[in-house]
Amino acid sequence: MSRTITSVSNDPLLSRSKETTVTATTTFTAADASGTYNVATDAIVLNLPTITAETIGMEFSFRNTGADGAVLLSIDPSSTDGINGSIANAAADAVASGVVGKKLNNTKATANNGDYVILKAVALTKWFIVGGVGIWASEA
Repeated sequence: MSRTITSVSNDPLLSRSKETTVTATTTFTAADASGTYNVATDAIVLNLPTITAETIGMEFSFRNTGADGAVLLSIDPSSTDGINGSIANAAADAVASGVVGKKLNNTKATANNGDYVILKAVALTKWFIVGGVGIWASEA
């Protein structure tokens, strides 16, 4: 006997991503991909997993849920990976340089509740920004 299961992409139970609040510096693994991570605590570092051939395509979303101007949110790729791309905003585009091992920071002074970035592993050593809002800066 064969059975066909049909789901609709706009099914609210299937289309929801996992929402997690992060309250301390965290090191993520590939198993943590596809979730949204909310941060309202200042000076937390979110350590991304190393990209491998098996994990290309994994995606992470990070959102600043703290008060305006109160939370520095730092995303740290592994020592062999870089974050590339840009986030368009009214003040000036935020550009990630792609330098290996350098953090992407939602700068505290300009951070707003709701700032976010979506990162996708698109190639070995390359995280790309595929969406976001806010002022973000690559670590010098």
